[in-house]
Amino acid sequence: MGVLEEIHAAVKGAEQRVGPAVVGVGRRRFAASGVVIAPGKVLTNAHTLRGDEVTVVFADGREAEGRLEGVDTDGDVAVISADTGDVQPVEWSPASATVGTPVFALANPGGRGLRVTFGLVSSIGRSFRGPRGRQIGDSIEHTAPLPRGSSGGPLVDAQGRLLGLNTLRLDGGLILALAASESFREQTEALGRGESPSRATLGILIAPPRAARRMRRAVGLPERDGILVRKAFEGSPAERAGIERGDLIVAVGGDPLTGVDALYRALDSLEVGGTVTLTVLRGAEERDVVVPFTSASEQAA
Repeated sequence: MGVLEEIHAAVKGAEQRVGPAVVGVGRRRFAASGVVIAPGKVLTNAHTLRGDEVTVVFADGREAEGRLEGVDTDGDVAVISADTGDVQPVEWSPASATVGTPVFALANPGGRGLRVTFGLVSSIGRSFRGPRGRQIGDSIEHTAPLPRGSSGGPLVDAQGRLLGLNTLRLDGGLILALAASESFREQTEALGRGESPSRATLGILIAPPRAARRMRRAVGLPERDGILVRKAFEGSPAERAGIERGDLIVAVGGDPLTGVDALYRALDSLEVGGTVTLTVLRGAEERDVVVPFTSASEQAA
């Protein structure tokens, strides 16, 4: 058997073993994919969902109304509860992907039909920013091409076992997949039990340091490293603490702030009912602002 025949056989094998577990999630503009990971549980990306209810379309065309069971927005992972019938859940790979590992990417964008492509792992340990700007690490970069609507579909090995969750298309056609590590599996099991993680959120829109310096320079203010507040949402912890549009956050807990990751780390370390002290520059005036987080609802995922 030649190389092309072997690849063809491997793709067909992935289709037969994993295809029934690959589902469509949502419809129209928000069409995406997902994969059955346990009876009654579908794994997908958080950024594919709009609301707590979603249509799940199976490989045989059957539709079921799904309900959001647990979501980690910052980690871009969600688990949906739905009637999966007799669909066999995907198996988890006992090994991690390495550079050069042959992989198969599967998708069923919005239930419009199964796609199966072949590729190789081109890089591991990649990071990218999630839907709300927090950095997500330990992702797999691979060359198996996918169409729009494939987010949330599985990346599997030659035996059809789950290696990752396809999440992001890069320039040049490469794909980033969240690695299906042991910690990722534990995370998805917790989400399946309805245990969404809590993280403190200020409730602001921000501009990164480079843009902040440019904007301050444009209005004649001295340049300063920090994060520029573009908007403080009404009723948010930041708005109640007096933070306003145009404020430049230059330090958190007394430590100079040169990037958003330091701010996220400080917020992630907080417990419910905790506070964080931000040093804010308004025009040329610098002051400290204490931001309290008074309830679990202000630490939503």
